[in-house]
Amino acid sequence: MRHRLPPLNPLRAFEATARHGTVASAAEELNVTASAVSHQVRVLESTLGVALFIRSKARVKLTPAGEALLQPVKNAFDMIATAVVRLDSPVIAGDLVVSAPMLFTSRWLARHIGDFLEHFPAVNLKLIPSNNDKEIYSSDVDLCVRYGEGRWRDRDVKLITHPVLFPVVSPALMNGPRAIRTVQDLANRTLFCEHAESWMRWLAEASADKLEGLRILEIGIAHVGIEAAVRGQGVALGDSFSARDDLADGTLIRPFRITVPAKHAYYWVRRHELTEAPLVAAFVSWVESKLA
Repeated sequence: MRHRLPPLNPLRAFEATARHGTVASAAEELNVTASAVSHQVRVLESTLGVALFIRSKARVKLTPAGEALLQPVKNAFDMIATAVVRLDSPVIAGDLVVSAPMLFTSRWLARHIGDFLEHFPAVNLKLIPSNNDKEIYSSDVDLCVRYGEGRWRDRDVKLITHPVLFPVVSPALMNGPRAIRTVQDLANRTLFCEHAESWMRWLAEASADKLEGLRILEIGIAHVGIEAAVRGQGVALGDSFSARDDLADGTLIRPFRITVPAKHAYYWVRRHELTEAPLVAAFVSWVESKLA
């Protein structure tokens, strides 16, 4: 795949222009002329064969293709910057307190945390399973992962991922005598979720919200519903983030391709003075590299 990567300079011009919203501001950051930035962006568009911006006199706006490209490119540059910082401070050591939602810690982080500890043996990591805003404003917490709207005052906020929702079931349930083959097979099955509204949005997208015999069980904590599905107790409404490892190893199966966007997204939330702190940057870079 790497032989298909575009040149670095056009990618830098694209990312800076998208972030600032103007060619002039991007040129100032990159210490080049505005025409040079415009040329590099056109080179990238020509290389990819798509338009990345809708141009006007004052500002530029991303096209759908530009939107799809921006976050991966930004994440890649952030990881490079973090790696350079780590070269200046090769020994990452000290106390790091991270607060993250239960779904994040139980369905994803618990499966990968050993890799972080192996790479950073001198870090004393403490995890707080929570999605409560009190940790965001606590001086005792260095970094938060939060599921929400992305608006927290006086904090640096960066998108991690905006998941999509879809049903997931255990292989046993899929292969049993009452196997789920069509959306209509969801009737008279227990449908687990944190909030019934999410299931109803998916069912509406699948034209099945009027299906008779629907039985939705609000279980309050999303990871409990996923675990119930793993155990063959019913069908859970999973998402592209928390269920990714279960789908990869076959613990869960996705019976339908239909998806709806999650109501909220996952974000990094941290104090501005800790944005470039080596311990925080190391953890952020590690998570993003694993997700990539």
